[in-house]
Amino acid sequence: MKPASLLLATLIGLGACADSGARHAPILDGPETAAYRADLSACQTLAKTQRQFDQETLGAAVLGAGLGAALGAAEDEATAGEGAAVGLIGGGLAGAVNTSDRRQAIVIQCLRGRGHRVVG
Repeated sequence: MKPASLLLATLIGLGACADSGARHAPILDGPETAAYRADLSACQTLAKTQRQFDQETLGAAVLGAGLGAALGAAEDEATAGEGAAVGLIGGGLAGAVNTSDRRQAIVIQCLRGRGHRVVG
């Protein structure tokens, strides 16, 4: 697969994960109430304000590209450019997953802060 195709596939994948984590519906220790549903919506909206592509994600992508280029240059079958493309994709995806985890934690902590007994 060419680096441009890899990049396009990555951008599509990252776009699909845009609200990931912010849509988390945690498990409650008790029944859902109307107040819980309203608070869940508000907390999910708050979590969406966490930027998907922040400095941490960019740093992970750049680090991945650098490591991929170095490894690609060391291999006979791969070029530095291909290695950089694969590393960029891997680093970017790792950063996006981390952002998703942070968004999920925001939803949980927000609900707990509003008095709901969230298990996970």
